[in-house]
Amino acid sequence: MAIKASMVKELRDMTGAGMMDAKKALEETNGDIEKAKELLREKGLAASAKKAGRIAAEGLVDAYIHGGRIATIVEVNTETDFVAKNEEFIQFVRDIAMQVAASAPKYVSRDEVPEEEVEKEREILIHQAMNENAEKGMDPERSKDIAHKKVEGRLNKFYEEICLLDQPFIKDPSMTIQTLLTNLIAKIGENIKIRRFERFEVGEGLEKREEDFAEEVSKQING
Repeated sequence: MAIKASMVKELRDMTGAGMMDAKKALEETNGDIEKAKELLREKGLAASAKKAGRIAAEGLVDAYIHGGRIATIVEVNTETDFVAKNEEFIQFVRDIAMQVAASAPKYVSRDEVPEEEVEKEREILIHQAMNENAEKGMDPERSKDIAHKKVEGRLNKFYEEICLLDQPFIKDPSMTIQTLLTNLIAKIGENIKIRRFERFEVGEGLEKREEDFAEEVSKQING
């Protein structure tokens, strides 16, 4: 199938891929835009994995303040100062600062979560699952096996709540922060790491009225 320039442009607009990469992907998929998009994504993921081990010591520190009540500071690293000045990279850092304000993660990634915290949560989830099974009159031994299987799935939810990279992106919940990061690495061509963040909230640790800050920040961003 002949690959038209309009098809290459459409794929580039959808993926941010280079012209030759987009054309090659269309040729390999016989002009199927969706298959070409998936192919580019797979290649991008592979390339991102290779870049993950490279040193990233440059980057950007940015801050976000929401209504004078929540403030975040984030540090995101990249390999060169040149990329640190890239508009897409700068926007990514700003989005991460907003994400931290809205979703209040405790850690960047699962690797940072202390093992004792994971085990404590696992214990709680196992007891919950076994109690649910007991209410259904399930045999204790079978209940225990099923409870352990349930726990693994529920731990993912636990990580989603406390780990930044596991969280749905507030601007597009169909992707996680990890996916957003991986896509940017593939597009820019350098290793990028979210190194650390701090989040400050007025009255933190004091008794106060509960509010859905995620919804509030999201409304401000998308409004």
